[in-house]
Amino acid sequence: MRPPLDYQPPKDPLKIIFEDDDLLVVDKPSGLLTVPGKAEHLWDCLEYRAKQYCDEARIIHRLDMDTSGIVILAKNANAHRHIGLQFERRHTSKIYQALAWGNAEKDEGLIDLPLRCDWPNRPLQLIDFDKGKSAQTRYEVLERNERTSRFDLFPITGRSHQLRVHLLALGHPILGDNFYAPLFVQAAHDRLCLHARFLEVHHPNGGERISFESGVPF
Repeated sequence: MRPPLDYQPPKDPLKIIFEDDDLLVVDKPSGLLTVPGKAEHLWDCLEYRAKQYCDEARIIHRLDMDTSGIVILAKNANAHRHIGLQFERRHTSKIYQALAWGNAEKDEGLIDLPLRCDWPNRPLQLIDFDKGKSAQTRYEVLERNERTSRFDLFPITGRSHQLRVHLLALGHPILGDNFYAPLFVQAAHDRLCLHARFLEVHHPNGGERISFESGVPF
């Protein structure tokens, strides 16, 4: 996501979920860049704050600025390579939660819609059956009320903005999404209601399966 010119990241202290000799797992707040932007005023980010705590910490994967939740960092080269390959080869398990507009018709399903960058309007993405890259998201509806539905989202692929565009295509734009949602849905919440709540990987030292969870803040 392109940061605003008046980028003012939250001042929340670094929230550590887990740490050992190889990994640092943190809970990123909404509104904070994962890595620094190109402009001078975009230096403050999760990576910078993590390095203030542990100089060896290196980002392995990213969340959009307005998405909150679990980010795992490596503390050495072996861990960085090992976890990075797991993301690349889809050997991780990820669950996001979203609060979206409208009442979902089905309790669960699979969204299988190819995505590509909308180059004149980048970084926006769009569905393109001819030139798009394969993208799949499995979903489960957790609850419904008069205006919204709460989803658990299980991304099979990891395309840019995949969860936002897939839910939009399903007819359920995410509350607070200032890229894809109609204005009244953007105004329905003071943040993007998308949170990376669960991540499971193989530990780089020994291969044991380990998982991390983060409470949903909306």
